[in-house]
Amino acid sequence: MIAVDTNILVRLLTRDDVRQYKKAYALLETQDVFIADTVVLETEWVLRYGYDFSVDAICDALIKLFGLATVRLANPRAVALAIAWHREGVDFADALHLSNCQSCEALYTFDKAFAAKARGHSDCTVTLA
Repeated sequence: MIAVDTNILVRLLTRDDVRQYKKAYALLETQDVFIADTVVLETEWVLRYGYDFSVDAICDALIKLFGLATVRLANPRAVALAIAWHREGVDFADALHLSNCQSCEALYTFDKAFAAKARGHSDCTVTLA
């Protein structure tokens, strides 16, 4: 198994550099590929801010990518929850933080918007500090 960095996923999803896209595609077609949570997080950020992808376009692209037979995630359940909550209006980074805290009773934050948007999504309550 190999691991890939964010730029491999961005090339694959945006096809903005044909030569690099072909290399990225070949990697995911021929290798079992591990994608770390940090790479997932950074990929979402780059697609949103660097390429102006909409929330739905990001979620659709990630779901399609993570559904490939060659892709392995560190925390597939947490990533799936984060994608679903992001589609429902929770910031992706916040959603991924919360999805990784499922065994906790509370996640404390100073972010009022995060606390409001996360309400009802998890048994781990997002609480203002």
